[in-house]
This record gives sequence, structure tokens and C-alpha cells, in this order.
Amino acid sequence: MITPRNNRRAASGSWPGKARIAAVSASAVAALALTGCAGWEYQENICSSGEYPVLSVGSTGSACVSDEEQPSAGYARYPEGKVPQEVGDKWDVYWETHTLDKDGKIVDVP
Repeated sequence: MITPRNNRRAASGSWPGKARIAAVSASAVAALALTGCAGWEYQENICSSGEYPVLSVGSTGSACVSDEEQPSAGYARYPEGKVPQEVGDKWDVYWETHTLDKDGKIVDVP
């Protein structure tokens, strides 16, 4: 008896070219979606462009002042080298528990 020749691939065979490309693409998209662009983290600046941060004297409050202005009464510039740049950075966290007294000395928050 003659067995008819089947030109179609068996179900367990390799995927045709287009199906393989689609499967690889779908896997790459899924991996990217699941990792959520790990390593790329948004950092919010303390102040907008053209402003600098100032500290409330005697408390942990802060504000932003235009580069062309001086701090208003009750506020002072942060000590040099201890200015927070981004929300949650080293100095932003530090100034949550420290402040300046009326003489400009760094003190623990009362």
C-alpha cells in the first residue's frame, strides 16, 4: 500500500519563520513589560529651574526662591555642600531631622 505524502509539517516540528519571529517579539515585549524598564527611576527635583531651595529657620519647613531673590524673613540658604537637589536624596532626608537656629548653626529639630 502506498502512503500519501504529507507536505505539511507535523504539529511537533519547528515553527515556520514568521511564527518564530512573532513568538520572539512577543517574548521580548512581555519581558520589557514585566521588568518595567528596571534601572530607570524618576527623580523629582526639589525646586524648578531658575529657583533654589531655602530652609525655614527653627523648623523643618522649606521653600523655593527665585534665583534673582534673597530668602524672605524666617528662611535661610542651606549650608554649602548640604543642599538637597532631589526629593528623597541624602540631604533632603537629613534636613527632615535637622534645621538651622537663629545663629545659623545646625541643630536637631526640637
